[in-house]
Amino acid sequence: MNEKQKQQKKNKLAKANKRTKWAPIWVVLKKYGRGKRIHPSAVTKIRRNWRTTKLRIKPRKVNKQHLG
Repeated sequence: MNEKQKQQKKNKLAKANKRTKWAPIWVVLKKYGRGKRIHPSAVTKIRRNWRTTKLRIKPRKVNKQHLG
C-alpha cells in the first residue's frame, strides 16, 4: 500500500470516528429542556461500534511486483 492509499484509509477512518461521538450536552438541553434526562447518544443519528458495524474499507488493488 503506498502513501496515498494509506492517507485515504486514514481519512475515511477519521471521518467515521467523528460520526460515532455523542451529541454535545447543550444540544440535548436545547431539544428536550432542562427537566428531561436523556443520554446524549440518543440525539445522534449515526451510532457505530467497531465490533458490530464494519466500514468495509479495503485497500485498492496493487499490481504484483515481478520477482524474476
